[in-house]
Amino acid sequence: MAHQHAQAQGPQPIPGVDAIIAVGSGKGGVGKTTLAVNLALALAKLGYKVGLLDADVYGPNVPLMLGSSTTPQLNEKNLIVPPVRYGLKVISVGLLNPGDKPLIWRGPMLHQMIREFVQRVEWGELDYLIADLPPGTGDVAISLIQTVPITGAVVVSTPSDVSLQDARKAIEMFRQVKVDILGLVENMSYFVCPHCNHEIDVFSKGGGERTANQFSIPFLGSIELDPDIRKGGDMGNPVALQGPENPHAKSIYAFAGKVIERSKEIRESSPDSVIQIQ
Repeated sequence: MAHQHAQAQGPQPIPGVDAIIAVGSGKGGVGKTTLAVNLALALAKLGYKVGLLDADVYGPNVPLMLGSSTTPQLNEKNLIVPPVRYGLKVISVGLLNPGDKPLIWRGPMLHQMIREFVQRVEWGELDYLIADLPPGTGDVAISLIQTVPITGAVVVSTPSDVSLQDARKAIEMFRQVKVDILGLVENMSYFVCPHCNHEIDVFSKGGGERTANQFSIPFLGSIELDPDIRKGGDMGNPVALQGPENPHAKSIYAFAGKVIERSKEIRESSPDSVIQIQ
C-alpha cells in the first residue's frame, strides 16, 4: 500500500540515477532514435555511466540499432536486470516483445508499462538515463513525466517546415507539463558531398536555429545527413562508437557536449540541486 501512496504523491526519483533526459519529437521520421542511441553512446564513451530506456512502444528500434536482442532477466529481488551493450544498460519493449508483431497498447497499459520500466528495473548508479519517447505528444510522454522527475527534454527536428511545425507542438507539450527543455537539435541538417566536401542544404538552412530562438530555447546543434550515421544504426554499430575524433561522429559529440552543459545548468538552478552537485 505504501508504494501506491508514494505514487499518488507525484514523480518519484529513481535511486542512484542523477539525470533523466527525454528525447522527443513532434513527428516520426526525424531520426529521433538514431540521435537518442548515439547520444547515449557518446556520453558513455566520454566516461559517464549511462542507461537507455526505449519507451517508443510503437517502433522500438533501439535493439536493432544496438545489434542486441538479449532478453532481460529477473534478479532475486524480482527486478528486471537491463542487458549491457557497448557499455550501456538498455531496456526496450523490443527486447520483451521480439519480432515484427506490432504491440497494441491502450493508455492504462502504457502507463503501467512505463512505471515497470522505471521502478522495476535495476538501473544501479547512472549519471544519465536517456529515454527515447515515441514521436508526438501522446500517452507515453505524459506517463513518463508523471512517474519520474525528468531533468530535461531534447526535441529533435529536421530543417523542413513540416517537421519544425511539429517540433513546436512538442516544445509546447513539454512546457505545459513543466518539463525543462534542454534545447532543440536539428537532424539531417545538411549533406556533405563526398567528392568536393561542399555542404548541400537538402531541406533549407537555419530552420532549427530560428525555431529555437523563436521559443527562447537553446539550439543544441546540427547533425548532418550522413550515410555513415544511417548505416551504423542499420548495422547495429552506431557511429558514436568511433569516438569524438571520427569525422562522421563529430557533430554527435558536439551535441552530447551541449546536452551535458545544459543538464548541469538546469540541475544547478533547481531548488533540490544542493543534494545532487558534488
